[in-house]
Amino acid sequence: MDDTPRRLFLVESLLATGTKGRRREFRAAFIEAERSGLLTARAQQLHAIYKSCRLCPRQCGVDRTKGELGVCQATSRLKIYSMYPHFGEERPLVGRGGSGTIFFSHCNLRCEFCQNWEINHRGDGRWRSDDDLARLMLSAQEMGCHNINLVTPTHFVPNIVNALRAAVRMGLTVPLVYNCGGYEPVEIVRLLDGIVDIYLPDFKYMDGAMSAKYSSGARDYPERAAESIAEMHRQVGELTVDEQGIALRGLIIRHLVLPENIAGTDKFVKWVATALTKSTYVNIMAQYRPEHRARNYPELSRRITNQEFSRAIAWAREAGLTRLDS
Repeated sequence: MDDTPRRLFLVESLLATGTKGRRREFRAAFIEAERSGLLTARAQQLHAIYKSCRLCPRQCGVDRTKGELGVCQATSRLKIYSMYPHFGEERPLVGRGGSGTIFFSHCNLRCEFCQNWEINHRGDGRWRSDDDLARLMLSAQEMGCHNINLVTPTHFVPNIVNALRAAVRMGLTVPLVYNCGGYEPVEIVRLLDGIVDIYLPDFKYMDGAMSAKYSSGARDYPERAAESIAEMHRQVGELTVDEQGIALRGLIIRHLVLPENIAGTDKFVKWVATALTKSTYVNIMAQYRPEHRARNYPELSRRITNQEFSRAIAWAREAGLTRLDS
């Protein structure tokens, strides 16, 4: 006999009382999505895309269910590198318990300066089932993590949505974070409406020539990132937190400052201020280091200077951004 209604009742009871003594003022979006049948419908719709993959703007069209490989080098079989409480994320995600990060193998951007190249380029990791992923989500919650942080999820979205169905029945209640490189088709992001609680995209470049050069020919990156992030903002709005400052719902944008302003930081902050809102939560990041093949490019072969980072923050303030995590 299907015990889903009883399990959903238990989940709602947990939401009413909170976990580990912290009062929750929200209901994770995916819980209602499972109750309404939305998760089932979206999982089926997304999985069908594997047969002619267009989960990212590459639009490779390969049949991943038959093991055919596109740019990301992933099949339809889920591959995960690790899961652990991460304390190096943005403050609203970390709190005291950490962010429950799940690192997926492979990537649709394949940047020349990738800091996780062993995972994203080489594809290190272990094959997992969708039910395994659901259990990893529950394990992170049981460890006291404040959220489930899906790192580089774009090419495995069908597996993730399917795994959420099992995770809800197991008692998952913490917010779901979609932590991506920003290179998303807006059509796929729309299919996540009502499922994702917190979007955490990068906005890496404002110039298509730069994204083509450093991210495996992704010349349309600026346009696709702008479209998809605007849709994310429409879905979840500005970041909201609980009484302890822990993120519950909303948008956080990451922007990595690159040497010689390769990322176009001055244009990026103006875009946020005009296309979204000046109170959008933005993390201007200074931790660039030349990894992977970056040293093949003289302009990328060094860390940024203090002056370059200070200038980036000044641009953000001049644009009127008021919610900076730098």
